[in-house]
Amino acid sequence: MRIRPIARGDLDGLQVLAQQAGVGFTSLPDNREFLASKIELAASAFEQRTPKNNRLYFFVLEDETSGELAGCCAIEGEIGHEVPFYHYRLGTLAHSSVQLDLHRTIDTLFLSSDHTGDAEVCSLFLRPEFRGEAHKHLRNGALLSKARWLFIAQFRDQFPGKVLAEMRGVFDDNNRSPFWESLGKHFFPMDFDEADRLTGLGQKSFIGELMPKFPIYTTFMSEEARACIGQVHRHTRPALEMLKKEGLRWEGFIDIFDGGPTVEAYIDDVRAVRHSHLYDVKVSATAREESVSRWLAATTDMQHFSACWIGRAPQDDVITLSEEEAQRLGVVSGDSLRLLET
Repeated sequence: MRIRPIARGDLDGLQVLAQQAGVGFTSLPDNREFLASKIELAASAFEQRTPKNNRLYFFVLEDETSGELAGCCAIEGEIGHEVPFYHYRLGTLAHSSVQLDLHRTIDTLFLSSDHTGDAEVCSLFLRPEFRGEAHKHLRNGALLSKARWLFIAQFRDQFPGKVLAEMRGVFDDNNRSPFWESLGKHFFPMDFDEADRLTGLGQKSFIGELMPKFPIYTTFMSEEARACIGQVHRHTRPALEMLKKEGLRWEGFIDIFDGGPTVEAYIDDVRAVRHSHLYDVKVSATAREESVSRWLAATTDMQHFSACWIGRAPQDDVITLSEEEAQRLGVVSGDSLRLLET
């Protein structure tokens, strides 16, 4: 398994991912024309033909044996410049009455675009058949999540100071969002799927036009909806745990549709960014892989970026690769790799 930039020939595979991701996965709608434009935007980013504040770096996880796309992930260089990037910011308002000797604090939601200009790690999806015990030794989810940090570390000057990740919110067994049912549906003349589809297609102006500009008191929402604020979908918990281990934290921002948390950090504080280092490559025909691969390796060429697990630790400033590993990464002796111990 290896991570690589998405290519123009990946449209069919990407649409399979979009179809399996389903409702609530806003950044990957099942729209072939939109997916084709996303691929083209990503190609322009890796070729550095677009301004760095408008770049989408989109990666796929490829099963080299079958040629299938097992998953995907992406990085938005900077968000909110062309299309506003909205969140709710969870706040508190205090009310008191001296005459009645009463004091109350009430949670509120403010429409916010505070994250304008930040980078975003997004679009992480792993097909169900590539999860679970059968693929545990490959750690596909960790490969998807961590490879992005090595890319950011290698090309640090292309990114701003902060990074965020939006987490999918809670849905019940009927694929219904309690948060949307209690709040969003009262302001948008459409169902959740349509609102989700429009934002996935980049049509977000209606959010600022239709949402109230004043704070929303959460006490007017249902108890079920309030319980969803800052909580994640059951399938999103592993991704959230990986981000938390990298140092991303919830600071009170949530998705305006499903109430899922937005976690964030300063890029230079992210564990994988701080702890990854460059090593010289040595290719050896006698190198043997270990049973457990604890090292993640990534190349240093943006346009031909590749990342995968490797079977041994570096010695001094040199990493020895097997011929198969070198071929998978597209490197030869004398090249450099960025490594991270996991």
